[in-house]
Amino acid sequence: MSKITIAIDGFSSTGKSTIAKQLAKTLAYSYVDSGAMYRAVTLYAMNHNYISESEFKPELLINDLDKINLKFIFNSSVGYGEIYLNDVNVEHEIRTLAVSKLVSKVAEISEVRKKLVEQQQLMGKNKGVIMDGRDIGTVVFPNAELKLFMNASAEKRAIRRYNELTKRGDKVSFDEILKNVEYRDHIDSTREDSPLVKAEDAIEIDNSNLGLEEQFYKIHQMVQEKLTSL
Repeated sequence: MSKITIAIDGFSSTGKSTIAKQLAKTLAYSYVDSGAMYRAVTLYAMNHNYISESEFKPELLINDLDKINLKFIFNSSVGYGEIYLNDVNVEHEIRTLAVSKLVSKVAEISEVRKKLVEQQQLMGKNKGVIMDGRDIGTVVFPNAELKLFMNASAEKRAIRRYNELTKRGDKVSFDEILKNVEYRDHIDSTREDSPLVKAEDAIEIDNSNLGLEEQFYKIHQMVQEKLTSL
């Protein structure tokens, strides 16, 4: 059976990665978390004191882009590829609220986006890939056979993010999470380079009130219909 490219875009904390991982495992496709790549670049900038909540020196980060090596290495214990920054597994470090607060600023930089989009397109050149992010269906894979756009209310997404972080043991407040979700929505949707928009041919899924199983069944049916139509 022919393989397709599945592009999943949407706002933060809409469960893009969760559904992408489920589909990749079921279909035996490669999964690429494009957001992890931007988070890893953000972590690099933080570690080199190029960015903080009060200051950002984008020119220094741009000058260092050739020194940033990103790759995904499959971890059989979790069932997906974890991201490595210069040969160091940073899967845990990039999921902190500190990185979340700064990643949208880094993702605005055109030079960063250009570098990462090139890598993402290379990863998916042979199809059989599921990639999630903000501009996958509009910029990275505009010809993807199936495009999804995930959405949910800011409050629902903040609850999910809060539960995820507190479960890990991070000390955060719900109000802080909600403000971050709303802030990232604004930055992602209004940035000049590749803003978050729904592709014209994308199917929008509001999962504010959808359970994980119901959502997976619904989307898996869409995939099957697309595959059988080829």
